[in-house]
Order: sequence, then structure tokens, then C-alpha cells
Amino acid sequence: MTRTPSDLTLGQRLMERLDQAAAFSRPGPGVTRLFCSDEHRRLLPLLETWMTRAGLTPELDAAGTLVGRNLRALAGEPTLILGSHQDTVTEGGKYDGMLGVALPLLALEALREQGGELDYGIEVVAFGDEEGTRFQSTLVGSRALAGTFDPAMLDARDSDGIRLGEALAAFGGNPQSMSTLARDPGKTLGFVEVHIEQGPVLEQQGLAVGVVTALTGIERHRISVIGKAGHAGTTPMAGRRDALVGASEMVMEADRLLNEGEGLVGVVGKLEVRPNAVNVIPAEVIFSLELRSPERAKRLAGRERILHAVKDIASRRGLVLDIEPTYQAEGVPCADWLIEALEAACTAAGEPTRRLFSGAGHDGLAMHDLTDIGMLFVRCREGLSHHPDEAISAADAEAATRVIMAMLRAMPTARRKA
Repeated sequence: MTRTPSDLTLGQRLMERLDQAAAFSRPGPGVTRLFCSDEHRRLLPLLETWMTRAGLTPELDAAGTLVGRNLRALAGEPTLILGSHQDTVTEGGKYDGMLGVALPLLALEALREQGGELDYGIEVVAFGDEEGTRFQSTLVGSRALAGTFDPAMLDARDSDGIRLGEALAAFGGNPQSMSTLARDPGKTLGFVEVHIEQGPVLEQQGLAVGVVTALTGIERHRISVIGKAGHAGTTPMAGRRDALVGASEMVMEADRLLNEGEGLVGVVGKLEVRPNAVNVIPAEVIFSLELRSPERAKRLAGRERILHAVKDIASRRGLVLDIEPTYQAEGVPCADWLIEALEAACTAAGEPTRRLFSGAGHDGLAMHDLTDIGMLFVRCREGLSHHPDEAISAADAEAATRVIMAMLRAMPTARRKA
């Protein structure tokens, strides 16, 4: 027997939609849906259907973002933007990103079913590229809306050598028109994203939702450690310039320093060994170093300590270092008035909450250049994310949907108070 929407709770309806979206994935564990891929293309009609049910007019923009606008937004009235990203990491989960697209669309649909009409513009966006998995080019859609997109990013290539600009044009975007997507700050009320926490705090405290205060700053470095190759059997241990042994000590020291303080996290997530042969002393190791903190001063101080230690190890072991910064995005605060609006909405929905910062990067890092940002976290099981076992409950999905509905009802009042 087929159930109708009226037979289901909002939480159940949202979970069913997230299951539907997860079907648009490459074969294999979890969800793999990359920017401008066939899976991305095949997902769009489903999202368009949800947008239409929410009273929005869908359109694929020049940056590959699917945008839905209500009549007031189309008429150029002050507009609140909600949304998140549809792309995933390889073998990721079904909630990271997609929750923030599906949930506001369901909230708007539910408000329509109740006969409510918002007296301001609404825009819901499904950004194409936040994870950067395919082209290593994060925040393409949100940077375009914020007016900060760098056209040089269009030359980034995927593992098959396909340029981002080529893939975007084939997908139905228009690389040459991306500069026209920038929104008018004077007509943009703010940007609100719903996202799974990707951490354990809410679960540990028994809370369904949390209100985010800031998005973390992120920096990445490519560190090359150059030693000298040699025969593993005939070269004496004393005096070897083993790049892997030196790099290993660097990684361990970085981990020790990161564990010394609060408010700073980091990881060495990628490591390459050359020549990578069983009987040859490693001549070169290249490893990544990523540092994250919502406080710039803590991140910079942590970087200085770690890189100083790395240089000392290289000098002591007779190794040559090359350190190249590859990415940096400063942390950004959420707007006080949106923090307060989301907290008031939690109260109206009967949901206790707490404030916490995000240790992950999100589209808000780019949207902050355009407008005020706000973010609602939803509890996820064991804090797990970027993994096939990523999970939320229908009860928490229901709670978060009702919070966003309450926020949307009160938004004009909240904005006037800001």
C-alpha cells in the first residue's frame, strides 16, 4: 500500500526524500555524486520537483547551481537564501549537504500546506560543488553568488584531464556568464544553511539541534621532504638521509603539537613516497598538512610551531624541505541576529539547543562575503560524516524542519530587529 504525504510525519517525509536523492550515486558503498557528473545531472529533475512543490521556480544557473525562487524573489524583493550542496566526497554519506537542500524545501512545502505565505523573497540553492572532490575547486557556486569567483578556477582539471570550464559547459552551465550571478547585497536578507554536525557534541549532550556561532578557518600546505635514495641492503644505517623516516617524525611531532592546545585541529591526510620501492631508501616524501580553527590567531600560531618543528627535524637529518601553501580560507562568524533568530525558532519548536562552532568548512565561508550567514546543526550518529554509515534520525529531521519553519515565519521581525 502506497502511503501519501499526509500519512507521514515531516521527519519521515524528509528521510524518504533523502533516500531518494541518495539513489543518484556511482555504484559502490555510500553516496558518490561529483560536480557535473551524470549522477548530478540525473538528480536535478527530482530537486526541481521538490522546488515546485515548495512554490519555487527552478532554474539551473551558469555555475551549475540549481536555484529555486518564489514570486517575490523573482520580482527582486529582499530575499533570504537557504540551501547547501548536492555533491559528496567519494563513498560519502547521504546527509552531508543534501540535508540542507531537502529540508528547507520540505519546510516551505509544509508552510504552504498550512496556508502560510511569506511576505519576503525566498531562494533555495543546491550548490554543485562544495566538497571539491572532482576538480579540487571548492565553493564554485557560492563564490559565484557572492561575486568572488576566480575565473582561473575554470582551468582546474579532474583526474581524466577534463577542465572544469569544459565540464560545466557540457553540464548546461555557462562559464562565461558566471560573473553575472553575483547577488545584490542590498536585496539579500541573509544565508541560512542546515547541516549535520559532523561531530559528537550534540549527541553527547542529548540535543537534536545546535546553533552555529562561526565557521572554521582552513589552511593547507604541501610539504616535500627530500633525502637521498640508496640500496637498502648496502647503505649503512648511520648517515642515511631517509626521507620517509624524517617525514614520519614530522607527522608525529605535528600530531603532538596539535594535541597540546584547544581550538586547533589538524591532519596529515595524504602522503606520497618516491620511489616507493621495497628495497630502496626513500628519496622523497610529499605530505599534506591541514590546519583548522575558527580563531585566526590560534591557527597562525599553530602553523608557526609545527613548521618550525618540521624545519628543525629536516635540518637535523640532513633533509631538504619545500613547503608550499595550497589553500587558505579565513574563518567567519555567524551573524548575531541569525544566531538569535535560530535560537528563538528552537524555543518556538520546543527544542532545547546550544551554541557551538563548526570545525568544517561550508558554503557560508563564501556567502559571508555577500551577506550575513546563519547555520543550524542537526545531530548525527557518533558524529560520523564523509562515510557510508553517516546517519540521522527521523525524529531529529522532524525537529530541525519545524525549527526552520518557525524561523521562516518570524524572519521579517528578526531582520527588522537586527
